[in-house]
Amino acid sequence: MYEREILEPSLSPVQSGEFIQGTWNRAFREVDLLGIHKPYRIPLPRWAREGRLKEWESFVVQNSRYHLDAFLANLKYFHIAQLVLYDKESGERSRFRKILPLSGWRLPRNLYNDSIDSRSLRFFFRIHNWLDAQTIRIDLDIEARGKRPAFTAHLTFDASAVPHVTTLLQDGLPFYTYKMVSPVRGDMVWGGKHIVFRSGETTGFFRDSKGFCRYMSSRLWCTAVGFDEEKRLCGFSLAEQPARSSAKNNENVFWLGGEITHLPPVRITMPGGIGESWVIQDLEGMVDLSFSPEVPARSAFNFLVFSAEYQTPLGHFSGFLLNSKGERIQIRRLLGIGEKLSLRV
Repeated sequence: MYEREILEPSLSPVQSGEFIQGTWNRAFREVDLLGIHKPYRIPLPRWAREGRLKEWESFVVQNSRYHLDAFLANLKYFHIAQLVLYDKESGERSRFRKILPLSGWRLPRNLYNDSIDSRSLRFFFRIHNWLDAQTIRIDLDIEARGKRPAFTAHLTFDASAVPHVTTLLQDGLPFYTYKMVSPVRGDMVWGGKHIVFRSGETTGFFRDSKGFCRYMSSRLWCTAVGFDEEKRLCGFSLAEQPARSSAKNNENVFWLGGEITHLPPVRITMPGGIGESWVIQDLEGMVDLSFSPEVPARSAFNFLVFSAEYQTPLGHFSGFLLNSKGERIQIRRLLGIGEKLSLRV
């Protein structure tokens, strides 16, 4: 069965200007990839490295009826905030997106007590990472506009959960990500309706990522979170990474009932296109899933010679995953999202 070495992190994944690769069992105290002396083959001054570093934080929260996913992305030449809320019973969906060219956002360099927020006259979105207190706090306040109803939410992740932290090379360039699945509690008001998220009924996925990108790059992810048939907290995050080193180190992970399984490299294919069934498989016999997109979601932005397209269809995953004990865990219509990111920036 596939295994991976799990390391105890030092204070930072950058040591004496060098990027340290590995899979780690907790968050770093600081993640400043600008400290890498030579992320590209040719040396670049710090201001040039600053322009090539992209970073984002995202999360998914859902219970039996509601699904909420959102992200804040700093692409340097423009910044994006997006939120999608979906009512599984009625099919009602609400989406908010804000794009700010040349904005001054800075995402946190540590998760122990730091925050990022985006605010304007009718919009407030804040993520407070506070691992020292074992919480991650989300605050959202969006006023009604046109047919879109007002929305307010205050959500708390239980950050005592086991995280998955990886530092690796993507397209030959340094990339870091922190991922966590945990119970979530909080309150939400959507269109005048008060909704309570109870910890025993609500699951969440949180991700913090930073990495250098080439001018043209693309990424594929599959993420789902919820409960299995035995009512255990269940979630996974899978990414296609073609690098030769991905067998030794990648960002693929499966959580079940508080235990974590590190998964081998996977291949994500879409034979009929992004709106048709996806296939997610590995070569070790640990991952065999299909994803059926049901609710399309697309964000696209062009600014001068830069562009971004982010497609995040919502749908159901089915198939199986093998956990670290060798048990075959059936996945039956677990709601989640597929992500396809294309950048020219």
